[in-house]
Amino acid sequence: MSSNTHFVAPVKQAQVVVDAVRIDEKKSNLWLDSWRDLRRRPLFWISLAFALLVVVMAVAPMLFTQVGTSGGACQLANSNGDPTAEHPLGFTRQGCDIWARLVWGTRTSMVVGLLATLIGTVIGVVMGALAAFYGGFVDSLLSRIGDIFFTIPYIVAAIVVMTVMGAEFRNELTLAFAIGGFSWASTARIVRAEVLRVKQSDYVMASIALGLSRFKTLLVHVLPNAMAPVIVVSTISLGHAIVAEATLSFLGVGLGGGVVSWGADISNAQTQIRTAPMALFWPSLALTIAVLAFITLGELLRDAVDPKSRAQR
Repeated sequence: MSSNTHFVAPVKQAQVVVDAVRIDEKKSNLWLDSWRDLRRRPLFWISLAFALLVVVMAVAPMLFTQVGTSGGACQLANSNGDPTAEHPLGFTRQGCDIWARLVWGTRTSMVVGLLATLIGTVIGVVMGALAAFYGGFVDSLLSRIGDIFFTIPYIVAAIVVMTVMGAEFRNELTLAFAIGGFSWASTARIVRAEVLRVKQSDYVMASIALGLSRFKTLLVHVLPNAMAPVIVVSTISLGHAIVAEATLSFLGVGLGGGVVSWGADISNAQTQIRTAPMALFWPSLALTIAVLAFITLGELLRDAVDPKSRAQR
């Protein structure tokens, strides 16, 4: 009886590769990607260093000078005096230490700038978020109010407010309200556009479908995911607020009570630009560095949080 022989071809065992999660892969989100982009840019570290220097000088001025808040006991004998070891930038026409006035003027500019930025940001976030999230009549009303404030130059409005106020009311808080209370419209427009984008997300619709109130949904889910451009705008607005404070002080409608300010020092020194130009140069340089540092930081942050901008570089 014949036997049937079966031929079986040799089978090579193939290694099957199954897709798996790469646990060693770097985490990625908006802020981590932005940080990885920023830390490779030298301009970021330069502007951050100058911004931190301004902040530290404003918080702890006595680390940089031992002279009092008014620039020391101004002595006319030192009028337009040359720099010395204890007074490295020389003296003003009134015999005040220029370096000390620069240091104490930093505190004035930062206090007014931060307060004005905070006031303008809070108003802008509230107006823009409510307008975009609720829509309809609320959106139309708040948007028209924002358009009215957008057409008013906040510098001119602040001049009017500070002119009406008496000398006893010319303090940092009043000046901050005069600046921030009229400069929130641009922030509101940015927040409105961002909230309109975020509120179309699935997690927002799911939150409302699960019974969470619309207002709580706005606070818990929408606003936290719409704050990235607000942080960028606030950084840039801080530089603009410092310029506004210096402008008002230069025009003589800023802070009263002999408060040290870069704008006031520039105004006092402008008449001596030929005889004592350094008294005008140093406060102008300090103002330029402070404003440029914060505006540059804001511009770099804006590029970093924008994926399209990062992809183009």
